[in-house]
Amino acid sequence: MDSKPVDVMVVNFNTAGLLQPMFDALRQADGDRLASYLVVDNASADDSLARMATVCPEATLLSNTRNVGFGRANNQLLAHLNGKYALLLNTDAFVASDTLAKTLQYMDEHPECGVLGVRLVGRDGDLQPCCRYFPTPLNVFASRTGLGRFLPGLKMVDEMDWDHGAVRECDWLPGCFYLVRREVLDQVGLFDPRYFLYYEEVDHCKRVKEAGWKVVFYPHTTVVHIGGESSKSVAELEAASRQISAYQIESELLYFRKHHGIAGLALHMLLVCLGDLVLALKAVLKGKGRQALVACWRHCRTTWALLFATRFASQPTR
Repeated sequence: MDSKPVDVMVVNFNTAGLLQPMFDALRQADGDRLASYLVVDNASADDSLARMATVCPEATLLSNTRNVGFGRANNQLLAHLNGKYALLLNTDAFVASDTLAKTLQYMDEHPECGVLGVRLVGRDGDLQPCCRYFPTPLNVFASRTGLGRFLPGLKMVDEMDWDHGAVRECDWLPGCFYLVRREVLDQVGLFDPRYFLYYEEVDHCKRVKEAGWKVVFYPHTTVVHIGGESSKSVAELEAASRQISAYQIESELLYFRKHHGIAGLALHMLLVCLGDLVLALKAVLKGKGRQALVACWRHCRTTWALLFATRFASQPTR
């Protein structure tokens, strides 16, 4: 039997309640004809596995005994791909009825496009950042401190002041809806397994573009992304929401070392310290109290601790 054009790749972590609506949306988008389903459960503590048996019994289902992270879990599915395209889809992202047909048609008609993303809105319909610039030590610093307004020529990662109604090339796309050509995966692979959470798609898009492919934002269909469900469950399970920021800090360090070298990493560390000082001064001037100062100190301390724990951002801690 001929394979379907797209393999939908889903990593689930404690989002059992989202599986039914997510697969319902896919089926309403003609998923039964266009898509095969591949799912990795990342050691969920809820009833996700039992739910999958009834929600989508036809899916290829892998079950991990521990949470291996978003990137590594997706990489596990590469051996099971059969289609011309692979769609990475979060369990908290719900496609529109025309999403699969329109995006696959665009990819068929534009063979230079390696990765495609779409218009993303929240539960309330508000537009989300969905066509982003690559992070740099400077734009991360400017965004975090709010000093970007004093640097008008600087491209911010989540820049939103542009026409969201037209197709455009971009640097990178969020991984909640991430349509990638199979040839791209064969050429450059999928995710760097060193990123446990965050920065996987940033790094991948950078490698895709370096290999000569285009990364494209396509606005003519909309996906509802309610956001943060898996991250929230991590926080609940570990009872330490600060660990989430630690994941992001570590991935940021690994990314800057990989793509900006030692000099870029050193600049990032300098700007982290300066940024925490700026935020601390702002907190004092606004009378925010001791807790705000402690948060600045903890961020700086955590970043330096992870720098050493990762051997100057050369290897992951997990």
